Parts: sequence; C-alpha cells; structure tokens
Amino acid sequence: MAKTSTVCAGIDTGKDKLDMAVAGLDEDVTVANDAAGWRQLADHCKQHRVAKVGIEATGGYERGVVRHLQAAGLRVAVLQPMQVRAYARLKQQRAKSDRIDARLIAACVQSLGDAARPAADARFDAVADLLTFIEQIEEDIARIKTRLEHVGDARLRRIDEGDIKRLCKRREQEQTRLIAALRGDDELGRRFDLVCSIPGCGERTALSIVVRLPELGEVSREAAAALAGLAPFVHESGTFKGERHIGGGRARLRRALYMAALPASFRWNPALVELYRRLRARGKSHSCALVACARKLLIMANAVVARGTPWEVRPATA
Repeated sequence: MAKTSTVCAGIDTGKDKLDMAVAGLDEDVTVANDAAGWRQLADHCKQHRVAKVGIEATGGYERGVVRHLQAAGLRVAVLQPMQVRAYARLKQQRAKSDRIDARLIAACVQSLGDAARPAADARFDAVADLLTFIEQIEEDIARIKTRLEHVGDARLRRIDEGDIKRLCKRREQEQTRLIAALRGDDELGRRFDLVCSIPGCGERTALSIVVRLPELGEVSREAAAALAGLAPFVHESGTFKGERHIGGGRARLRRALYMAALPASFRWNPALVELYRRLRARGKSHSCALVACARKLLIMANAVVARGTPWEVRPATA
C-alpha cells in the first residue's frame, strides 16, 4: 500500500489546554485552549507543512480551535470518541495520556484518509447551540410535568404550573428566533422550507433535521440514516441469524425523528401510514415499524433538499 504524502496532526482537547502531535514526529506541543494557543498551533502546522488535522469531539471545547485552523487553510476532521477508541484497540494501545492521545489521533486521521469527515460548516455553530437550548427547555418541561403528577399541595402545584407556562413561552420565543436565524441564511432557509413541505414534518422536526444534519442533501440515503443512528445493522455469524438493531449516530436527531414518526405514520403522511400498516401486517412490532417510518421521513428530507424542489404528494392510483 502506498504511503500517503499528506502530513497529518492530531489534537487532544481539554477545557483549558490543547495537546498537538504531528504524525511521524516525536515533537509535541501543549498550548492554552484560547485564541493565543490556537495561533501557536496554526504556526506549528505551517512550520511542519501539516495539511490535515484530526481532533476528537469533546463537548464543544474543540470548536474554537477547529474554526481557527479552518480559517488558516487547514483541513480539519472531527473524530468521534468511538473512532479513536477503536483505533487504540486496533493498535493494542492501552497507555493513555493527553500527549499519547494526540499522537493516536494523528495516526488515526492519517489512516482514515478521505474517509475522515470534515468539520461541519461554521454557520451551524450558533443555530446548533440555540436548538440545544430549546431541547433543554423541553426536557425541563417534561421533568416538571412528571413531578406535577405526584404533587398534591395546591400551592406547590401552582408553582409548577407557573414554571411550565413560563418555560413554554420561552420555548416558543426561542423557536421563533431560531427559525428567523435559519431564514437569515438563504441556503439554510431554503433547506428548512423544503423539509417543511413534507407531510407530517412540522417546523420543530424540520429544525432538528436541518440543524443536526449539516450533510443533508449531500449524502446518500444510507449515509443519512447511519448519521442519524437509524440504519439497521446486521447481526449474523455462521448459522446464527440475530435481529437487526439500530445504534450510534446523533441521538437528538434520532429522538426528534422518532417523535415525529408517531403522528405522521398514523395520520399526516400517506406514504408513512402505508409503510406502518404494511410492516405491522408482516408481523413487525410497533417500535420496529416506527423506526422504519422515522428512517423514511429522514430519507424524504434528504431527497427534497438534494432535488431542490418541495415534496409532492402523488394521488393513489386505482
């Protein structure tokens, strides 16, 4: 196998510091995770002619350095922790430190080559944060509603009911702000409107699809399903034929699609209603059929964005 000529580096991200290693070199660099440190890393990459940098997703602490290195002309791939752990097992590496992890990430991104997914467009940073805030408000509302079921004291009930009303109002305000932010960008606004054209896909679901899947319309239907964690994986070995299960992917996106699939497959989307009915008639469980409908809903969204035209409901043929 020919050895790649692309010089790759890896960054291990912490809240306060960053460790960088260049594949094939013993030299390591540790800097603060701030603007000055990002500039040092960019200069280090330029000095060693680094063309591609791998960095492990670390709850958002990697975002600043990713954007800075991209602006400096470097290709940056954000790796999932699962990828890095799997590569460590492949190399039988059990030792762990920040510098060792940086070298491991550098070797991992070099081995992946073009298969390493580039970092998402910077346009999605602010809208993703706002969507997460909305989702957290919804989680707070659900918790209070659950608690309210067990509250008998009238005064405490009034407090909880007031909190729910306040949070619902804030959720609506922030959702309106998020939609306006998407429509402020011609491309993202176009994607949002196209996804909303699908029967059973309301604004809340469309927000999750557009914001949580920046690759929408640019990947195959199989890849879109896998990114959302809705692709069924084969579980077979020899004569053993196990059940297929979904897993991995983007949990918040998968949850939004699953929740939308329930009303869509019972009433609002004729294609999903038919799919659900057909799967149930074949003996599939309710949850299995709903997962299939959620996957189909995402495939529809991917198709309308790729095609660039709204969804058209075709009348049933006799």
